[in-house]
Amino acid sequence: MVETNNPRLLQNHIDGRWITPTAADFLDVQNPSDGRVLASVPLSCQADVDQAVAAARGAFRAWSRTPVAERCGPVRKLAELLRENFEDLARQITEEMGKSLPDARAEMKRAIENVDVACGMPTLMQGENITNCASDIDGEVLRLPIGVFGMIAPFNFPAMVPFWFLPYAVASGNTFVLKCSEQVPLTMQAHFRLIEKCGFPPGVVNLVNGDKVASQSLVEHPDVDGISFVGSSPVARQIAEACARTGKRCQALGSAKNYLVVMPDAKLDRVVQNMLTSCLGCAGQRCMAASAIACVGDETYQQVCEQFTAAAKSTSVGNPLDARFEHDDLAVGPVISNDAKRRIENLIQVGVDEGATLLLDGRGTEIPGCDGGHYIGPTVLANVQSGSTLERTEIFGPVVIILKFDSLDEAIAAINQHEYGNGASIYTQSGYWARRFKTETLAGMIGINVGIPAPVAYLPFGGMRGSIFADIKGQSKEVVRFFTESKIVTERYWPEDDLGPRA
Repeated sequence: MVETNNPRLLQNHIDGRWITPTAADFLDVQNPSDGRVLASVPLSCQADVDQAVAAARGAFRAWSRTPVAERCGPVRKLAELLRENFEDLARQITEEMGKSLPDARAEMKRAIENVDVACGMPTLMQGENITNCASDIDGEVLRLPIGVFGMIAPFNFPAMVPFWFLPYAVASGNTFVLKCSEQVPLTMQAHFRLIEKCGFPPGVVNLVNGDKVASQSLVEHPDVDGISFVGSSPVARQIAEACARTGKRCQALGSAKNYLVVMPDAKLDRVVQNMLTSCLGCAGQRCMAASAIACVGDETYQQVCEQFTAAAKSTSVGNPLDARFEHDDLAVGPVISNDAKRRIENLIQVGVDEGATLLLDGRGTEIPGCDGGHYIGPTVLANVQSGSTLERTEIFGPVVIILKFDSLDEAIAAINQHEYGNGASIYTQSGYWARRFKTETLAGMIGINVGIPAPVAYLPFGGMRGSIFADIKGQSKEVVRFFTESKIVTERYWPEDDLGPRA
């Protein structure tokens, strides 16, 4: 590890002010590309979370009564500032998370897109009404803000994922406490420097740094009305259960094992490049990354094994801030930590021990001048069987498994038998096969000749089965239902006696 002198000590942002937490423990924030220490992040305790929640609770009454168009004013200002600082924010993501600059820029675009959508809250949270639902009786559904919401964010999208929730929560009249990942806290520090300039009243938007202690404190806090979480399925299940016990609303998005199904009629000259982006972008560290390629037929399997492996072998691996890679969409950067690297390398060996054929081995990758970096090169394993450890496990690295099936039915059955159901894609020119795939495959997000079927911000984001523990998904108009309570009003009025004869 390369140390820096006096690393920057990060702070929480509570009630409109930067505050040094009472935390006694701190964690080094490393650049995963070279091991440099970028900052020291405090691990906030229960008292720090209590302070943030109290600020949010204190701000809720006045903020919820602010006209919705006025609430959207600071949100519009935030979108403007994010655009003005776009490149700096993208580079901050790359420095502390390790994804390529093209990937970081794409993340920022999607974050801004969500803020733009939330600016439509005067329309998004409109209710419904019906006149004469009974004789002289009208019915109405009001959508009202609820209170304080918390969000626990993952490391892999430090800008985008919080914005699946934050702008919608505050634009709809709630207040918000964000617990960012302790591995990548600098991105939200930069964002909150901009949020300070937007005109939100103190306490409406708050930031807490920390690890699982802060997360648990937020989940269990009696004054928090709902929790949004993105991470692994085991933790998502625990959070959903904790929220159920205390009557909180909960969105808990979890793990994935996303399949790319390649049919015999697929345009392989175009498909291979698309699959590379899907499998290796962000070094495979995204919930929409494809890590399993399912080939239908012997010939398709042989061609994909050969062509995909050759293409993966030619991709660049290195420090994503190296000028050579600044515009390289397929450059593979480091994984987030040395622990993650060891875990991924161990899984590769498990796959080999279980009988998989190692077509490309990315272990032992070294980058000159980046001795402290956490690099694994693209890795491809063929002859992987359904039900094996590699097929069942979310690897979360630049590791791709290739499986062979005799028919589309077999491929769909393998996907549907899996614990997770986040996303899945098919490559085909056949409308019949495509229609069967999108209707029969048990995954929440489906792609047709699209390797990363992550929906734009106007549509909901979320999986199915073991990939989500929630009834309402993230982003778009859908998430407004999570942040508002539907109140049903049934009303009737009789004529006043002093208004003369009845009509």
